[in-house]
Amino acid sequence: MTAVGLRERKKEKTRLALLDAALDLFLEQGYDSTTVEQIAGSVDVSARTFFRYFQNKDHIPLWFHDQGEETMRAVMRERPADEPPFTSLMHALRAVIQSMRESTSEDGARFLKLRRLLETNPALVGKSVARGSETERRLAEDVAARRGTDPETDQIAHLIVAFAMGVMRVGFECPPVEADSLHDVVDRMETTIELAENSLRPGWDV
Repeated sequence: MTAVGLRERKKEKTRLALLDAALDLFLEQGYDSTTVEQIAGSVDVSARTFFRYFQNKDHIPLWFHDQGEETMRAVMRERPADEPPFTSLMHALRAVIQSMRESTSEDGARFLKLRRLLETNPALVGKSVARGSETERRLAEDVAARRGTDPETDQIAHLIVAFAMGVMRVGFECPPVEADSLHDVVDRMETTIELAENSLRPGWDV
């Protein structure tokens, strides 16, 4: 492995250590009671090092949005230009699901911890919704670009994205069920995508 590869691997190890420490502290002593200094101290790094990986404490429970958005937008860029936008977004959602299905047991544990954290912190849910809105806006810009329209005036582009994100929310949250593993969530997401695809008339998003 090259020096660059080793360095990146060490950075990823530190980032995950900070993420794990933060989630454990949030669940043990409460989100509001946990400080950046405590999180950093749990993995023997400085607060300054913490800010190399996360913007602030709020960024930790919202970091998963970053990963999902990056995956979806990358897939959207790779889909055929003449493919219906909603179909492209469903492929993007499936890519997110596939990455979840291929995740490690440690990744699955992090996801379930985050889910518990959000369930007990309504304020964080609000921040998560706001962060999700940012993703929807950028995806709408991507869809409008594929349609050759202005995202400021193209309501269809925003509706396409709203439907796709609604599929994701329903898959994750509705109706509420106790998920014992990340794979349980993934299975329900796949079922929800199929339900949405079967419920919409082909060509509605043209």
